[in-house]
Amino acid sequence: MSGDVNFYKGYESFKGYQTPDLKSKHIDQFDREFWQPAQCRPEMHILEIGCGTGQFLRYLQAKGTENFAGIDHDASLGAHIHSDVAGRFQATDVFEYLEMVSADKPLDRVAMFDVLEHFSIEEGAALLSAIARRLNTGGKIVVRVPNVASPWGLQYQFGDLTHKAAYTPGSMRQLALEAGLICRKTYPQIRGSRSRRFFQSILSSLLKRMLVDPPEIWTGNFIAVLERPED
Repeated sequence: MSGDVNFYKGYESFKGYQTPDLKSKHIDQFDREFWQPAQCRPEMHILEIGCGTGQFLRYLQAKGTENFAGIDHDASLGAHIHSDVAGRFQATDVFEYLEMVSADKPLDRVAMFDVLEHFSIEEGAALLSAIARRLNTGGKIVVRVPNVASPWGLQYQFGDLTHKAAYTPGSMRQLALEAGLICRKTYPQIRGSRSRRFFQSILSSLLKRMLVDPPEIWTGNFIAVLERPED
């Protein structure tokens, strides 16, 4: 019996690909998770790795960004990318794409939302190193991953069998160092209604008082800003 199983074979059905809307709440979320902490400007060269159905690409367009692109390994996503940004999407291998980035036009910002965990730790280090070589000095990578330091993060980590690596804020800092990057900050992904966030904060505060080693960040996912240091 073969042990080779390709969980990506049925990934389109598993995820239920649909062309996404872009509402004000989504813009607020991307402002909070990406644009503001990464100190973005519309004139920057921005790449999204693992762009999925293209919601973030539409966001970049709404922010007035002119030089942006999104890539993903799954060619079937092309049928679900909104027509406004379809020309910005490319189905390709990420390492091959990065090799084609011109040294004369380096990347300023790279977004990877719910992507890095799909690579093994060794592959993730190699990927971040490859991105770092194509980043402008002071360029930044914004990464969002499940937070396995928190009990609320386990459903995100183990709810998808294509996930190969698990991260905590501490191990993300370690990975960044291995890739020649600096982890400038890690912060929680804020989700849910105000009332849910309020009650969860109370529960987290109680648990923090009870546990010997409480997690640094409690939310199910966390975000990290990684930066290429000056040469």
